[in-house]
Amino acid sequence: MLFLLSPAKSLDYDTPLPAGLPHTLPQFVPQSTQLIEVLREKSPQDIASLMDLSDKLAALNVARYQVWQPKFTAANSRQALLAFNGDVYEGLQARTLAAPDLDWAQHHVAILSGLYGVLRPLDWMQPYRLEMGTRLATAAGSNLYQFWGGQIAEHLNTRLRADTTPVVVNLASQEYFKAVDRKQLKARVIECVFEDWKGGAYKIISFHAKRARGLMARYAITHRIATPHKLEAFDLEGYTFAPASSEPERLVFRRKTA
Repeated sequence: MLFLLSPAKSLDYDTPLPAGLPHTLPQFVPQSTQLIEVLREKSPQDIASLMDLSDKLAALNVARYQVWQPKFTAANSRQALLAFNGDVYEGLQARTLAAPDLDWAQHHVAILSGLYGVLRPLDWMQPYRLEMGTRLATAAGSNLYQFWGGQIAEHLNTRLRADTTPVVVNLASQEYFKAVDRKQLKARVIECVFEDWKGGAYKIISFHAKRARGLMARYAITHRIATPHKLEAFDLEGYTFAPASSEPERLVFRRKTA
């Protein structure tokens, strides 16, 4: 099985990393370089408008594009799973994972990215901001979905090739999962839905749902989940499987206390 995650807007390149942490290199560097070349032509005002950013954030990211380079080093990069710092990654708590857990994650977790296509957890990543839904025009089309085309699905197929019954567990947002060409993807797709009790009904509350995706990824990593059925035992932070509200390809988890 392969677990898909979205990236995060917030990044952490300041917290010290454990000594001797292994790393790998991103697998779509030529494509990332093409996108950087397009982004470098944009002014801070262009980036602010394109990505709906404040002037300060636009200037920060223009500076990031200028210093980005196709050579990744310990000085300009860090492992993707430890660089992202949003709600999902606060649930995942990657810095507390043991070395064998990180090794398992490297082979069973994939992080979708507007700039990098797909990142493995230990792939070195330079800081950036480029959400998958950005309407960045390139020679391939008017947006990043057209730029990536079938490349992401083919990459996932390659990673799943050794599995007898390939399964993708989608813990990414729809914005990012749309970048996976379902017609080309040769795997069963399972969605995990997280609902909290509020106002007399179970609802998807964005902040809690994002954190829960990270919790599920952590659960899968630490329990070495290898079959969809074993996902049903997920019980972190009060969530429990709701079989009556679930379907084979849509697993619903609920809790009554936040």
